[in-house]
Amino acid sequence: MRKMKLRIRNTFGLAAVALVLGSCGLKTSGGELTGVPGRKPWYHPQPYGTIYVPTGSFHMGADDQDIANSSVARPKQVSIQAFYMDETEITNNEYRQFVYWVRDSTVADKLGDPYKTTDDNGVDHIAWDEVKKIDYTSQDVIDGISSLMYQKDDRISNIPYMDWRKIRYKYKRFDLHKAADINNKLIYEKDPNDPRIKRKNFIIEENIAVYPDTLTFVRDFTYSYNDPMAQTYFWHPGFDDYPVVGVSWKQANAFCWWRTEYLNASYTQQGDPEVNPFRLPTEAEWEYAARGGRRFSQFPWGGPYTRNSHGCFLCNFKPLRGNYIEDGGFYPVKATAYFPNDYGLYNMAGNVAEWTSSAYDPSIYTFEDDMNPDYYYNASKDDPITAKRKVVRGGSWKDVAYFCQTATRSYEYQDTAKSYIGFRCAMTYMGRSIKDR
Repeated sequence: MRKMKLRIRNTFGLAAVALVLGSCGLKTSGGELTGVPGRKPWYHPQPYGTIYVPTGSFHMGADDQDIANSSVARPKQVSIQAFYMDETEITNNEYRQFVYWVRDSTVADKLGDPYKTTDDNGVDHIAWDEVKKIDYTSQDVIDGISSLMYQKDDRISNIPYMDWRKIRYKYKRFDLHKAADINNKLIYEKDPNDPRIKRKNFIIEENIAVYPDTLTFVRDFTYSYNDPMAQTYFWHPGFDDYPVVGVSWKQANAFCWWRTEYLNASYTQQGDPEVNPFRLPTEAEWEYAARGGRRFSQFPWGGPYTRNSHGCFLCNFKPLRGNYIEDGGFYPVKATAYFPNDYGLYNMAGNVAEWTSSAYDPSIYTFEDDMNPDYYYNASKDDPITAKRKVVRGGSWKDVAYFCQTATRSYEYQDTAKSYIGFRCAMTYMGRSIKDR
């Protein structure tokens, strides 16, 4: 009996020692759940040049006067999470920053030292302080990047111009929609090492030519003289503040990706956390923003008329059976022309139409969710042409008033560029409301 009591005491003694040892080094806050300490309060900073669009709901779709489309794409009540949106369409000068960044990166890669460095982990980096000093008129630089230049037979007056078709932006993105497939989860639960669910299977590599298609002004209009616009619109300083055109849906997405990396790199250097990515707005977000908080309005300014009380047209479109200049524009005008809507967004009607992230389907409103509705599909080269249709909104300088209405839907193919289609970026707000701060 005495031996049994001693054995029991020893057992309890070992358990107590194990408990003490197991709790050694464990930081506590009085035994209460308080969260990880030392994390600073954070509020989503507003990106330069954007407008905050608050969380809300609206009646999405054609109004009663658009009988044909209201029967196909039936109006529905939807709710939208808050987001930041560019105040204007992306301008030529803003897009040129992207083009020059890709150019400089490509040139630095060609020239090597001292414009490119390798860190201790064997990762290459661009030495931007040195890249800023590159003299593109220097013969040494021209010789070093000769593969990027037009060769002699392609030159005019023997001037060594850069072949912008060779300036391409390469990036990788993670396909969340493909990774979220329930079948992948079931495969993982059965065998975590199954090659079908390797992370690399959900990484998509993109290789996009970044220079706008300046020939669209000629290509889009048969028997029409638009050569001056094709020759000067993108590069001339007189058009710096005009919306960029000739950019495909894929190029617009590449710009959004670059802009995200560019901004987050700055935040990382400052020791701040990264933010949500820039992206094209969904079709629902675009319409919600275009309405500016007005319910059932035909145009961003309300409606139903395209003139104000003084008889002045309110956007750049094709009025009066083709009197292009009557509204104050002819081709695209400055991105800040005309009055903004009630959210402060310029040219949500007219000037240039705008890409959205959404794929086009005539009856998608019937199937979409009523919470942040979207239909996203990035078609491959082998997909049928109908799968490559992307929603275009807002109407343009060459369209009649119908296409400028907030609810009018149109489409274009993701790998095409037009002289009347541009874009602006959006970023989902991280929080319930900017007023919470």
